[in-house]
Parts: sequence; structure tokens; C-alpha cells
Amino acid sequence: MSEVINLGVTDLSFHRVTASLVFHVLSDMGFTVERKYSAHQDNFARLKSGEIDLLASAWLPSSHGIYKADVETVIPVLELGLHYEPYALWGVPDYVPQEMVAQISDLTKPEVVSRMNKHIQGINPGAGITRFSIQMMKDYQLTQAGYEFSSGTEEACFAAFEQAVSKQQWVIVPLWKPQFLHHKHNIRELIEPKGALGIVDRAVLMVRQDRAQRFTETQLATLDSLRFSNEIIAELDYKVSREGQELDQVTRQWLDTSFHHS
Repeated sequence: MSEVINLGVTDLSFHRVTASLVFHVLSDMGFTVERKYSAHQDNFARLKSGEIDLLASAWLPSSHGIYKADVETVIPVLELGLHYEPYALWGVPDYVPQEMVAQISDLTKPEVVSRMNKHIQGINPGAGITRFSIQMMKDYQLTQAGYEFSSGTEEACFAAFEQAVSKQQWVIVPLWKPQFLHHKHNIRELIEPKGALGIVDRAVLMVRQDRAQRFTETQLATLDSLRFSNEIIAELDYKVSREGQELDQVTRQWLDTSFHHS
């Protein structure tokens, strides 16, 4: 009977994709891998309690640094690999002329206000992009200009964008990389000079120090060598989320055909 590893997965589509890649790598080492799905904060609480051994993926230092610090009040953690380099953004479809809308402050220009969809549909309240977007509504006085931001499900956010694009409407999407919409749509990031959207994070596999000894040095080195990218995760996420392909088959196929251990 092979040893069981409990892998915590943040329950969003691109985290499920990344965790599936890690799942295959661990399975190939001979472990039985149980995936446990939960929201961001709960995932770190489970790591802290020892209910899970590792977590895919932690975004450090800005998005999840506060949760990491909480885990480390109990047990040190290792950070392995660089799954991708995530960051938050506000974007518009590339058919919105860049000379009219290049940065966030351009959104208040009268000729832009008259064309732009005023409803900015975000995702769940706990997400970094939601916190950042609410702050930006204030910093750039967008509410006064007639815009409204509302949080909601991931699907509501993506559907609002896709519907607007199907009608060639001007629309703002509060988003991040990696995300599957980038695989199909050319979304231009708006320049945000005030730093309200945070910084570029590192997405890593987080392992409890006391569980790390279950792995050999070679196995830890393999986990640390995992390098994907925003583009790869967005592409695999698109295949699963929009083409309806089966998650573990998509990731297995990519690993077998495209991934080379460094």
C-alpha cells in the first residue's frame, strides 16, 4: 500500500489545473494522492492543522503572505517550484482603442464614459482582485463617474465579459493572470500607476516542514523543478473550463508531450 499524501487545492479552476499537474508528478513517484478542495483561507487553515500536507498553490508575497505567516506560528513551511507568476489587472477587449483607453484614469473621460459598460462585474469578496477593485473605485473616483462594481461568482464575471465581447461592447474586466479568458481573447491591461493592484507574485507548492521528510532529496528537487507559466495554465484551464475536456487527462497529456524536467 503506497503512502497517502493529502494535497490541498484552492477551489478555483486554474488552481485545480495546477494541482492536477502536481497530482500526476506525485502519483508518478508512487504516492497515493488525495485532493482536498477548499477556499483560499480554509486551505491554509488545513495546512496549519495538519489536515493537509501540501498546498497548491500559494501566491507570495502579496496575495497569501498573511495566511502563510499564520501557518508559520505553528510549523515552518517550504516553498517549492515556480508554478507561474500571477498578478491582478483591469483589462479591456483589444477593440477598445488604446489612444482612448490606455490607463485607469482614462475611464473618467466623458467620451469613454459615454461608450463604456458602467457595470464592472467582479468575483468573490475574499479575492485579492476584489479588494483591489473596490479600492480603485475610490482612488479613481469611478463611482462619481457613473461606474459600479459588484462582486459575484467567477462564472458571473467571465460570462459578463464574454457577453459584452459577443456584442462588441466596451467593457472592463477585473481579472488576473493566469486565467482562461486570456487564451481566447486579447485583453489589454490598463496602466495603473498608483500600485493599487498589488505586485507580481510567485505561485509555489507549499509544504509543511514536518511532512517534507516523507520525500527523498531527489523527490523534493523534482517538485522544486516544476515550472509552468501563466500562458500554459491559461491554455489548460481553457480546455477544461470552456471546451469541457477532462481535467486529469488534459494535464497528463501536457506533461507527457510538453514538459521536460530541468
